[in-house]
Amino acid sequence: MNRLLLSLLFVLCLSSAALAEPVKVLMETSKGNIELTLDQDKAPLSVANFLRYVDEGFYNNTIFHRVIPDFMIQGGGMDTDMQGKPGHAPVKNEAKNGLKNQRGTIAMARTSDPHSATTQFFINHKDNTNLDYPSFDGWGYAVFGKVSKGMDVVDAIAATPTSTKNGHRDVPVETILIKSVKRVETKK
Repeated sequence: MNRLLLSLLFVLCLSSAALAEPVKVLMETSKGNIELTLDQDKAPLSVANFLRYVDEGFYNNTIFHRVIPDFMIQGGGMDTDMQGKPGHAPVKNEAKNGLKNQRGTIAMARTSDPHSATTQFFINHKDNTNLDYPSFDGWGYAVFGKVSKGMDVVDAIAATPTSTKNGHRDVPVETILIKSVKRVETKK
């Protein structure tokens, strides 16, 4: 009986360790690669939403269309002609998850509607506590992961000169292409 109980506990420990294993994605850009570690435990809806687009290849050949140094770099929703790509239904805002908009974190971009996030995301270039729950609008912006490698690439993108294009401000003069976003296979 004790052997059976120990075996069951061992299997449960292995199962919970496997569930807690972080998901990583590799974003290949025209400025270099950015590896992101996603937090499924604290932001399950945002991570599932982001991974749906990753698995569909949605982010391939999109751009970083909004770049503000010492604030953030935003992408995931526009093609090279600054045309928006339609996405799936919005995801519920998970800004109350305890994750903070710190330098190097990735969060869901949204409109003034707190529950409007679909495809677009941003990577914080500095600590942006004003975006944490409860932010200026009472909700905040849901962080769902962080840069685990390639913060130098984020810095390079943030340093890119910007202008206005097709009615959008803070658009990089040089197109910053997101060539692909793929899951990183974990070693077992």
